[in-house]
Amino acid sequence: MTEPIDVASLSFEQALAELEKIVAELESGKAELERSVDVYRRGAQLKAHCEAKLKAAQLQVEKIILGPAGAVTSEPAEFA
Repeated sequence: MTEPIDVASLSFEQALAELEKIVAELESGKAELERSVDVYRRGAQLKAHCEAKLKAAQLQVEKIILGPAGAVTSEPAEFA
């Protein structure tokens, strides 16, 4: 069995795709206990990585606004 790719080197999309596969495997109930624990651990790492990538993207997004005098400015976007 090959070693899994380092989570930090994955893009958001790659990490999310792998996480979806892990969820499907765990939900199937067909994996042995030791394998389930290993993939759950990997899934937790992938989840944290995805959350960090989303937070970084959120900080980069700016909201463009039109001021009262018609001037275009930007401010940090607000996310709920």
